[in-house]
Amino acid sequence: MRKTIYVIALLLTFQNVSAQLFTKEKVTNSIDNIDKKFLTWGYFIGFNQYDFNFDYNEDLKDIQVDKSFGFHLGLVGDMRINDYLNLRLEPGVFFTTRNLRYDESYFAGMEFNDSDLLREVKSTYVHVPLLLKVSTKRINNFKPFIVGGVSAALNLSSNQDNPNDNSSGEFRMTKNTYFYEIGFGIDMYLLYFKFTPSIRGIFAMNDELIRDTATNSPWTGNVSKMQTRGVFINFTFQ
Repeated sequence: MRKTIYVIALLLTFQNVSAQLFTKEKVTNSIDNIDKKFLTWGYFIGFNQYDFNFDYNEDLKDIQVDKSFGFHLGLVGDMRINDYLNLRLEPGVFFTTRNLRYDESYFAGMEFNDSDLLREVKSTYVHVPLLLKVSTKRINNFKPFIVGGVSAALNLSSNQDNPNDNSSGEFRMTKNTYFYEIGFGIDMYLLYFKFTPSIRGIFAMNDELIRDTATNSPWTGNVSKMQTRGVFINFTFQ
């Protein structure tokens, strides 16, 4: 009986909060006119987590990717199309680290040590997306939206032009990567600015791996395609 009362109380509380946020009439904040401007500017900061998706030539054990949270920041340029559509350019700098762990089966018949089973991949991306933002009608001081588009990134830590490969401990990637992106968020109209938390997924469209000189390399020989994928958590201020 006590659990039933708790559940009913929780549902009533949620209904009341929902009504306060989205249905009850509120005084709109003075930043309201920002959505009427043809061009607006802002900046964003946030966190990212990058991963790799591998396709293989042979059925060996998967390369494991140890992911970690990285940091990013950048600028926002927004062009209003109409009340529900905006075209956005969001150039930024993204910092991330991924560790690749290889199974010993990749080195069958070869001499190796523990350091050969691990490759640290540090990446610094200059990331430039072109996005279409599709918003709902504004509800009080909130406006949910979805966003999608394409982007290009320059990996400043790619090692693409490094003559050394994994046999010398150097993991190499292409400098240029192309992505498609999709996400969602909510515009929150505060007294002096618009604050927007959002989540976005990115997916590489090209193969990013630079192969080692040896065709039977344990690090790259079995990989037919390596593509970045990741998640961004952004906090935008306009």
